Amino acid sequence: MFTSQTSSFQDSIDVEERDDFDSEEITGYSHKIQLNCYYTIYLYQGTSLTLIDSSLPLEAEPELRTYISRRLSKGALLGGMGNIATVELSIPEQAVGCYCCLLEQERSPEQPDADGNGYVICFMGGSEKGLNLFRLELDKYVQGLHSSLQTPELQNLETEVRPYLSQWYEESVMHIHRVVQLVQSNISFLLHAALSHTLVEVTNSDEKTKADVSRFIKAASLQGLSQQDTTTASLCKAISEDTQSDLIIDCSTSPPTLTNTVSNKFCDDWIQAFLNAAERCNPFLLRQILENFKLKAIQDMNSLKRFVRQAEMSHYALFRCCQFLQGCGNGDVLLQNARAEHSDLPEACSIITVLEEFLRDQAQAQA
Repeated sequence: MFTSQTSSFQDSIDVEERDDFDSEEITGYSHKIQLNCYYTIYLYQGTSLTLIDSSLPLEAEPELRTYISRRLSKGALLGGMGNIATVELSIPEQAVGCYCCLLEQERSPEQPDADGNGYVICFMGGSEKGLNLFRLELDKYVQGLHSSLQTPELQNLETEVRPYLSQWYEESVMHIHRVVQLVQSNISFLLHAALSHTLVEVTNSDEKTKADVSRFIKAASLQGLSQQDTTTASLCKAISEDTQSDLIIDCSTSPPTLTNTVSNKFCDDWIQAFLNAAERCNPFLLRQILENFKLKAIQDMNSLKRFVRQAEMSHYALFRCCQFLQGCGNGDVLLQNARAEHSDLPEACSIITVLEEFLRDQAQAQA
């Protein structure tokens, strides 16, 4: 059992060995971003598309417009919901991932029948698979255009809309890469903070860096992945009542100084995978590694819950549970989550207490 577990864990970390993200590897950071990423915005009225602005080559834009028109005619673009697919265009990459979103105009008393009118925003770059990893970020970024798209004339095209559209890749995709570049091998402390719901404070930095770190922690947390909706709230309450200190990232030094750092073997084992992907400047691979990290943590959490249930009836299951915690390298986080989730189950809590004592004894013996 434990051999297959180790193999599965290694498979999660070794995603770059068997995935196809290398085909969209981005080297030469700022230069390559300009070459590989495009945007287009259309005015959509009735059934017609009118080009407002695009960074695509002249010969590629009509091809994209034909594709978008076809999607609209089939009802495949719903207002406010992004759609991601592969498109073939007359650009150096030929086939790229394309994110499209229809932003419908709010109806006014003067135009009560303006249904279907609005703007279609398209972002192109990387692959369909890669962009799908950032769907939520792209949806949120497009929604940020609402206040700038009030009139069909778009007199603020040069000052607001175009600068905003041209930054879509930097703002929606590269934030994880920036955080890994910022903290380097200290990334394990951020991963542990995300799993354990520890608050992270960034000091002596600009707002963009603070936002990047906040988004990284949110992306690395298990919120929304747990089978129990109440687990996150219970755990956050438990942490707030604990004596655990916030993780502080002081950016007044280079590299930043981190205090109140906590990690474990599980988080440490992922450091090199993150560093390798960051060195290759591959944000899609970074996101896939982050997703694999979270999924492995969820798998281990579910395994622990199963062992705890079995241990209520079997001493051997309790022994297996101890072995599992010793081998997974993430015992402190798993027990923290388990205690919060089983807070109203006395028998489970007593077993978790035994397991916590076991981990403490193991740590003292190793020290």
